[in-house]
Amino acid sequence: MRLITFSLLALFIVITIVASTALAGSGFKTAKYAGEFLNLGVGGRALGMGGAYIALARDVSATYWNPAGLVNIDYPQIMLMHSQQFAGVVKYDFGSFAVPFGAHRSLGLSLIRLGVDDIPETRLKNPNEKLSETNRPEIVRTFSDAEYALFLTYAVRRSHNFSLGGNVKIIYKGLGNNSAWGLGFDIAALYIPFGNLNVGLNLQDVTSTVLAWDTGRRELIVPALKAGLAYPIALPGLGGFMSPALDLEMRFEGRDYAAQFGAGPVSFDTHFGWEYQRELLALRLGSDVGQFTVGAGIGLPKLQIDYAFLSHGDLGDTHRISARLSIEEVKYRRSR
Repeated sequence: MRLITFSLLALFIVITIVASTALAGSGFKTAKYAGEFLNLGVGGRALGMGGAYIALARDVSATYWNPAGLVNIDYPQIMLMHSQQFAGVVKYDFGSFAVPFGAHRSLGLSLIRLGVDDIPETRLKNPNEKLSETNRPEIVRTFSDAEYALFLTYAVRRSHNFSLGGNVKIIYKGLGNNSAWGLGFDIAALYIPFGNLNVGLNLQDVTSTVLAWDTGRRELIVPALKAGLAYPIALPGLGGFMSPALDLEMRFEGRDYAAQFGAGPVSFDTHFGWEYQRELLALRLGSDVGQFTVGAGIGLPKLQIDYAFLSHGDLGDTHRISARLSIEEVKYRRSR
């Protein structure tokens, strides 16, 4: 299993570099941040742990983090999340619904929206004259910059310790009077090699995702690899569980100084997380690409509410809250 996994990773990296180079040379523009709104993360639990969740995702938010983990839900689940960034200017929303399907499969549907609304467009009162006290800019209309992604998720359990999953992603962007569409694919795996060690992989945009603008511009979102390790530990003395986690992101966009580490076109970012959970309460700490995070969660019957705080020295603080509802009725329980 490990030999197959490493072979697939090596093949993925080679194909990614070759394909990205070929597409970039064929008239497509590799856009470093064209899909950045898809990297902000979802769910208060994951974000409180600094986004180190690839190997831990086993609820409805797995549609985003690791589709293979979705196979672990036993009842239908719904999750909603809302956050505002940059003094409330940027609004970010996530909604997801997933259901168990048969004994070893799950299906999910998720939607992400990132938007800046009510952007004023101004023009001079008399465009043919220079700016002056009597010829000042006026607001002629307002418009939005909005980005959407729809995830269609499928997961299947191949054995008691190995599962696979994938996403079909439909992307839409709108800026004023212009818009773009794109279609992408993710492939993911979740593996427990021994004990409580969890290993997760998510290969995003595996075929490269082309965003086609109505202006004729073509932007290319190249593949990215996200890998994670987690090791939940029972704490008999204190009661409850402790879950340390580590995620590594590998990109091929040449982000240079914008990433934590880089070598040529390849860049790396890290996520560290820690959670202590006992009965109804959970406490979390993390590092999201070097930025400190903290969070907490409360588990109520069928309802989980999570909060995450992200501190950023340049962009201000961000508060994120999510709610997850499990429809725990016998008729909806996964069949065994």
